[in-house]
Amino acid sequence: MIFEFIGGLGIFLFGLKYMGDGLQKTAGDQLRDLLDRFTRNPFMGVISGAVVTALVQSSSTTTVLTVGLVNAGFMSFRQAIGVIMGANIGTTMTAFIIGIDIKEYGLPIIALGSFLLFFFKNKRVASIGQTIFGLGALFVGLETMSGGMKPLRSLEAFSDLTLSMSENPLLGVVIGTLFTVIVQSSSATIGILQELFGQGLMKLDAALPVLFGDNIGTTITAVLAAIGTSISARRAAFVHVIFNVIGAIVFLLLLYPFTLYVEYLQQTLNLDNEMTIAFAHGSFNVANTIIQFPFIGALAYIVTKLIPGQDVVVEYKPKHLDPIFIEQSPSVALDQAKAEVIRMGEYAYQGLESTSQYLNNMNQKHADHALQIEGALNNLDREITEYLVQLSGTSFTEAESTKHSTLMDSVRDIERIGDHFENIIELVNYRISNKVEITEQAMIDLNEMFDLTIVTVKQAISSLDNMDREAALAVVQKEDQIDKMERKYRKKHIIRLNEGACSGTAGIVYVDIISNLERIGDHAVNIAEEVLGEKK
Repeated sequence: MIFEFIGGLGIFLFGLKYMGDGLQKTAGDQLRDLLDRFTRNPFMGVISGAVVTALVQSSSTTTVLTVGLVNAGFMSFRQAIGVIMGANIGTTMTAFIIGIDIKEYGLPIIALGSFLLFFFKNKRVASIGQTIFGLGALFVGLETMSGGMKPLRSLEAFSDLTLSMSENPLLGVVIGTLFTVIVQSSSATIGILQELFGQGLMKLDAALPVLFGDNIGTTITAVLAAIGTSISARRAAFVHVIFNVIGAIVFLLLLYPFTLYVEYLQQTLNLDNEMTIAFAHGSFNVANTIIQFPFIGALAYIVTKLIPGQDVVVEYKPKHLDPIFIEQSPSVALDQAKAEVIRMGEYAYQGLESTSQYLNNMNQKHADHALQIEGALNNLDREITEYLVQLSGTSFTEAESTKHSTLMDSVRDIERIGDHFENIIELVNYRISNKVEITEQAMIDLNEMFDLTIVTVKQAISSLDNMDREAALAVVQKEDQIDKMERKYRKKHIIRLNEGACSGTAGIVYVDIISNLERIGDHAVNIAEEVLGEKK
């Protein structure tokens, strides 16, 4: 019985994860775009949160995506609360899928998924195959669990427990919470609840409090994910907990009328037991959202007071690009574009500074900050380039045409700086995971080159901002120093290798870091040459 149950649970969880990953691959970046585009107000946040969660089959994934968007400045904390509420509604989709009586077709569904996975090279078809395979595994796992639970009918201790839960609903909430905390998937525990209720092992008035507890337990994933992360992440996790706890309290107080409502639904719609639990789960989450939706502002205020402070927010969105100037005043639009390019350049050297800190102290928060900046650089590159392309159709003076060309080229160079410090972060990650030791002298050399590179990039952006030829000439000189440093440090590295002071793996990491720094210097000098008018 235990082996069947835990084995079935394992297959169910694997199927759920595999199906969600397949759906996510099929949708690609459209999920984040959906959350970004349709969360202009909390109501649209609820809808987009429900849709995305229904697609990825994981409220935790939606919460993580949402936190990323808040950190990136794409979404306000209040909008994020709406998405989290919607995620609770979307996660009920799994219960409805389980409620459809197609368990006996689990194996043919797996066969179809495998066929698409192994016989088609197209990535999209393979992702669809992964989704179908996951769905089949979910049903096979459920069927296996169901077989393991059948002997519970004759187990007196289990009968006594369900009777206690009918008499004491709070016990049901605690059991539901603890079990979901252990399994870390409310979809799995609700699937188990559907099977127990479907086999007549539990009455409705005992099953509903367990369902409320399942909803509280699912917040543990977000709480664990938020430990040691940003303030926004901790606030989002805390909102998730408060929202579900308040919902459970409200519906415990309304347990009798809610039980009558679910029984009415079952009779009116002629639902089987599994689908009854699915409708109860859906009704609970929709009603909970409707009840708490008017208090989003209050929730945001409470959580902000309980978790004070301000995050370092990296804003992905441009601040200065107003499309109205493209037609009305191209010269003003050019100035707007330049202000955005300078802002992008400031991000680039901030990302370099965080990367340098990560190299030295290996604190993950510095890597996260640098990678956030790299994401912002990619987005700003697209937005600024698109704005400048639209501007190219307007009439320019010769000076404005030169300025336009300078900005187009500079944007590309700044974006490439981001790619190179991302490469360095990956090298540091490799160093950490493989316990690669870099010698003390090598670290001194790396820091010296890093400091010079950061100063060079700063000066390049400053020269572009002020069209300062002297600053641009200084950048050219510093870049020449960076090139000489790279050659000198490569030679020193070879000597260390020959002396056995440095391992081959450490040498690869070291050489790749200085190569990336040298390339960053090249991009800084490209910007300076734009100022000097010497770019070929």
